[in-house]
Amino acid sequence: MGASLPSPFIRGQQYLLISLNKCDGPGKPDRCDGIQFDAIAPDEKGKVHYFKDGYIWNSFRGPSQLSSEYFRDLSGRVDAAFRMHNTENPDNHDHIYVFQGDKVSSYFNQSLEEGYPKGIQEEFPGIPNNLDAAVECPKGECMTNSVLFFKGNDVHVYDIATKAIKMKTWAHLPVCASALRWLEHYYCFHGHNFTRFHPVSGEVNGTYPKDARHYFMHCPNFGHGGDRTAVKCSDIKLDAITTDDAGRTYIFTGPTYTRLDTHRDGLHAFPIVRGWKEVTKGVDAVFSYTNKIYLIKGDQVYIYKTDTHFTLVEGYPKTVKEELGIEGHVDAAFVCPSEDTVHIIQGARMHDVDLSATPRVVSQGVPLPLSGIDAGLCGADGIKIFRGSHFYKYASPMILAMSRIAPFPVKITSAMVGCED
Repeated sequence: MGASLPSPFIRGQQYLLISLNKCDGPGKPDRCDGIQFDAIAPDEKGKVHYFKDGYIWNSFRGPSQLSSEYFRDLSGRVDAAFRMHNTENPDNHDHIYVFQGDKVSSYFNQSLEEGYPKGIQEEFPGIPNNLDAAVECPKGECMTNSVLFFKGNDVHVYDIATKAIKMKTWAHLPVCASALRWLEHYYCFHGHNFTRFHPVSGEVNGTYPKDARHYFMHCPNFGHGGDRTAVKCSDIKLDAITTDDAGRTYIFTGPTYTRLDTHRDGLHAFPIVRGWKEVTKGVDAVFSYTNKIYLIKGDQVYIYKTDTHFTLVEGYPKTVKEELGIEGHVDAAFVCPSEDTVHIIQGARMHDVDLSATPRVVSQGVPLPLSGIDAGLCGADGIKIFRGSHFYKYASPMILAMSRIAPFPVKITSAMVGCED
């Protein structure tokens, strides 16, 4: 399926199994019936809205309500909607644009912006009326900050800055009734199914379509990943944690990992094998260095490029001895920003390995004031050493190496890792 399927989601401070209403009440559409959404779009807070026939579901659970009860002055069926990504223009960045017929409205914080609705041609010249779907595509995922507008099999790629339009025809892709960008991946919804596609080429990889009820909602007799609940913060134990050069933070526990960098759009748990398919039995330690992520399991080191699909570097895995110059079980590892040293924790000792040197230069090792360490993370705010349901803060690797008494332990909280307080 790939690393992007959101099953299950974690939102804010708790896992959400996307508990969509199983009964919305008389006359209201029920998402579990296998309906086709008119539009799907997140708002400025990351809450995803599902539109259908004048009704709306706000995020992944809860009953539907009339669109006009949530978005002021919005009524009737919606053709398409997307959240603007335009960091260079704070006046419209993160606004939701809603399309109906030949009109478009801009909403922020549930309120209609002054001067809207406008004609589509006034706001997005050259874009057709009566759209099928729309989705934002930031620079880096598309060539420029863009919006993909769908009508039939035609895709109008709209450059936000220049207002230039590039036309494409993706006959291989189902006609999208709605579209959604989620964790740098793109989904075309058609009927009660979805197909993941590449935003530049339209290419579809994997087996599609898939039923959205297995992945984007929790319904009776559906599901992908089981009825998982959040681990209590008092019981949590991390296996590893790291932040890559792009600021994406990953926490590893057992067979799953969670992205922690998108708190606004929720915390998201996935099987490790979806992101790093060669690593099948969890990890012992993880660290990031020069746009690569190093996963250590047993005596093996797997190095992946931190691109969208985590590409395994050719020639790997290698042994820990061959790659890092050390022997024995690795309990934790971390690299501080802008440094070339990985700090390797084994038992109650820490070794420093110079990653810029070949062969590796390994320090003799220093004793630590703690044993039984599970994971370590170094950032702009210092070092966090995790042990069980607590962590210990140090200002720098030098302070950690020189300490003989452990600082006061701090409890891991739901705000940090999505556990349940």
